[in-house]
Amino acid sequence: MKRAIPVLVLTALGLVPVWRYHPSTGAVDTAQPASTPTSPPSSSASSSSSSASKVVQGTAVSTSKGVFQVEVTFRGDRIASVRMLQAPHHPQTRWAVPELIAETLKAQSARIDAVSGATITSQGYKESLQAALDAKGA
Repeated sequence: MKRAIPVLVLTALGLVPVWRYHPSTGAVDTAQPASTPTSPPSSSASSSSSSASKVVQGTAVSTSKGVFQVEVTFRGDRIASVRMLQAPHHPQTRWAVPELIAETLKAQSARIDAVSGATITSQGYKESLQAALDAKGA
C-alpha cells in the first residue's frame, strides 16, 4: 500500500506528455512563410537589374504532409531566390526546405536531389518549383 500512491502519481505524471501531444494536422499558415529568400541582395543590383526581375508563383501542390507552394524570383534567366508561400508545419519541412532552396539556387533548375528523410516534402517542393519554372517560360 505504501508503494501504490507514489506509483499512481508517477504514472499520471508520466502520461502528461502523452495527453499534451498534438500530432501534425498538415495545417498551413500562409501568413508566415516557412522560409525567406536565401539570396542576399547584391550591392551591384541597381534599378536596371531590378526592372528585369520577374516573380512567378508555382502551383499549390497537395501532399499527405500538406500543401506546398513556392514563389521564384528570376533576374533575367537566372533563379535569384525561392520563397515558400505555403508549407506544412512539420519538422522535416522546416529543416529540408532551406536545403532544397540552396540546391535550387546552385542547380538553377528543378533537377535537384530529394532531401533524405523528407521525401514527400522534396516531391511537393520540386513539383511546385517546376510549375513556376514552366510558367516563367510560357
